[in-house]
Amino acid sequence: MKEHLPTKVMNEKEYVGAVSQEISEAVGKFDQGELAALVEAILQADRVFVCGTGRSLLMLQAFAMRLMHAGVAAYVVGETITPAIIQGDLLIAGSGSGQTQTTLAMIQAAAARGADTAVITGHRTSPVAEACDLVVEVPAQVTGDAALTTSVQLPGSLFEQCLLVMADALVLRLMARLGTTMAEMRTRHTKLE
Repeated sequence: MKEHLPTKVMNEKEYVGAVSQEISEAVGKFDQGELAALVEAILQADRVFVCGTGRSLLMLQAFAMRLMHAGVAAYVVGETITPAIIQGDLLIAGSGSGQTQTTLAMIQAAAARGADTAVITGHRTSPVAEACDLVVEVPAQVTGDAALTTSVQLPGSLFEQCLLVMADALVLRLMARLGTTMAEMRTRHTKLE
């Protein structure tokens, strides 16, 4: 059986253009109200924790780093120096499919300890989304959406790219709300490399 190949083979520049266009179209469909609600939740939280698995977690690790640069107390679940989550904290999960059992268990554990929970997902009606206080839906094809063939990219890539773009945009909004300058961001950047 022959593997499915893209319907049109492109050169490198055309692939870059196609990927860029997909990202632009998807982020243009974000719900402004959901994004604003997540910004407010971050501002209200004592501390922010992020969790997920695979490449979604990698995107959220970058988000946590930028939150720290902006002056927000941020932690990555699973790191050895991450403190216990408690009431007043916010857990932000990332799950394209919304089906990841590990992520669901972390959300349930955070909620049981009184923390607020949010998810950035490709499926609003998934178990992970239904377990959270706040949902931000990424309108992009995710891993497991085999019936969807709108993306030229590998499954999950568009979701992860949009997650990273959205996270950086949220940090810019948080900087404006907190009055954090680029100079302050640079002072919090690592100096040991």
